[in-house]
Amino acid sequence: MTHTGNGDQDTDGVLVRARSGDVSAEILAYARDRIRAVVDSPGMPALTGEVRIERAAAHRAEQPWRAVAEVRAEHAVVVVHAREATGRELTDRLQARLREQLGRVARGGTGRRAVAPKWRGGSSTAGRH
Repeated sequence: MTHTGNGDQDTDGVLVRARSGDVSAEILAYARDRIRAVVDSPGMPALTGEVRIERAAAHRAEQPWRAVAEVRAEHAVVVVHAREATGRELTDRLQARLREQLGRVARGGTGRRAVAPKWRGGSSTAGRH
């Protein structure tokens, strides 16, 4: 883990940072630990990217915590969104979604294939096995 000098920390290529002042150092540390667990998973390719965590100013919202992870793994870019009621729940959900999506990339694909529509020369059976 490296410090960037502005309070953000890089977890082996993935920057974890707060987008608002309402995110405590405890939640950021928890998030860094969870993201590091994904980055260090066996079979995971080298990752680069950023995780942004914020807490809505309106505390009456049901799910004031929000996060976005944009991570590049080999040839793929994985974007994961999460919203939750607490910072820990948010981090746990983000970790699970990120691990699932990056696991697909590590196994050789995203699980989805872009298929050109028929009017662009695509086939209605393209991508089916």
